[in-house]
Amino acid sequence: MTTSEDDGGHEQREQGVAAAYAAADAALRRVLDDVPTERWSAPSPCEGWTAADVVEHLVTTQRALLEEHGARLGPAPEVGTDPARAWRTHADAVRTVLGSPVPATTFEGFFGPTTVGETLERFYVWDMVVHRWDVARAVGLDPDLTSAELDRVDRGAEGFGDALHMEGICAPALDVPAGASRETAVLARLGRRA
Repeated sequence: MTTSEDDGGHEQREQGVAAAYAAADAALRRVLDDVPTERWSAPSPCEGWTAADVVEHLVTTQRALLEEHGARLGPAPEVGTDPARAWRTHADAVRTVLGSPVPATTFEGFFGPTTVGETLERFYVWDMVVHRWDVARAVGLDPDLTSAELDRVDRGAEGFGDALHMEGICAPALDVPAGASRETAVLARLGRRA
């Protein structure tokens, strides 16, 4: 691994990643905390996944990235018993990690050389926004996506290119009806029907 940026630039990027993660976490918590216990088993827009499975995915993929690069997050929370509490436990640990220096070394990611912070912000924060919509849709809540979040989702989809529709990522894009809302159009790009 090689150092990817000077100390000042790295510190600014760390603060940006921490702020982006904190914002996505706060919005996700609001949805997860409102899910009735009996609705966690509801099917989500992610084929074959329940609302609880979506939370499990978020926790396990973030832990895998961070722990692979030396972060100490403590024991993995048990998602199945209380997904909202498990998410809070996990996200609190991640936010603690983001409050200390994040490794400024590059590694070979799916899209080429990257850093842990860049990967967290580019993909995992994006994933938190998209999957907040999935959980809310599964249980009948309002995901309350903001214009800025739709911008993030759209930019991410553009940046992922053809990889966006690989097996296990997003379903094929859907046709967008004339006069559709921005949210409908952005989600259709991800194979989701608003």
